Amino acid sequence: MKIKVHWIIDGVAEIEADTPEEAENKVENELSKFMGENKSLSDSLGARAIQGKAYFPGSDDNPEEIIDNE
Repeated sequence: MKIKVHWIIDGVAEIEADTPEEAENKVENELSKFMGENKSLSDSLGARAIQGKAYFPGSDDNPEEIIDNE
């Protein structure tokens, strides 16, 4: 029996950039590179899209949830 699984990977990275758009591009490039280098993984899991949105950290952000990529 085939069963479909809709999955989402959620993450937050702190990126050094001059603009939110630049930060989004840096993350997208890294994730796209990873997916391209792991084609069998993306094929077997049916990955179709990568999506993200940059924002300036605020008081609601939990410092333990932010990954420092410096």
